[in-house]
Amino acid sequence: MAQRIIDLTLTITDNMPVQSAFQSNVYVRLATHESTLKMGSGTPEDPHTSAWNYIGMIEHIGTHVDAFYHMNPNGQTIDQMPLEMFFGKAVCFDMTHIPDLGEIQVADLEEAERKTGITVDGHIVLLNTGLHNRHFPNPIIFDVNPGLSVEATHWLADRGSKLHGVEGPSTDIMSTNLFPSHRVCRDRGITHYEWLVNLDQLVGKGEFTFYGVPLLLHEGTGSPVRAFAIVEE
Repeated sequence: MAQRIIDLTLTITDNMPVQSAFQSNVYVRLATHESTLKMGSGTPEDPHTSAWNYIGMIEHIGTHVDAFYHMNPNGQTIDQMPLEMFFGKAVCFDMTHIPDLGEIQVADLEEAERKTGITVDGHIVLLNTGLHNRHFPNPIIFDVNPGLSVEATHWLADRGSKLHGVEGPSTDIMSTNLFPSHRVCRDRGITHYEWLVNLDQLVGKGEFTFYGVPLLLHEGTGSPVRAFAIVEE
């Protein structure tokens, strides 16, 4: 059986769309092959040149995972969380029927289980709402994203799902500023990925393997990740 890798990561660019509480990120070229030629490295016959960029960003921009500490002052920071948390068996549920500012309910998750034939039992659960394809990079995406209900977040925790993932900036409807799903994650000791992309390519694929490993950031409240899925075809 062949395997296919599906990249679920938003490309990091300079000045990406960010929520109002965050400073914009910086990702710029600092040195070019042309500018480093004057350093005189290598030999006159075979000069050595190089290039490098500068990156500066809050950990919660683009495709990222939240540390337990992000929501809980007594929770683990990203460098304290076990590495094995961030990969494993996964399933993607089609939630494209959830409209902008809609809320994913338990009934939606149970119906998705029935359609996929996968019973959530310790799975990483990804939720394809179509939000990214509908709105990115329009800043309206911060005002219209769907959210997970309190009951649906508890449903995931009850089934041993330590991680779930969504498109867009948050697992909660940003414009309400209430963060009910984040508060359940805090209380239940689970967390989530935000701003995944290409989830539509995972719908109907059954169970697959997901990877979204964070950087080893000292006392990090979260981390950018290179998220991807390995699908058997």
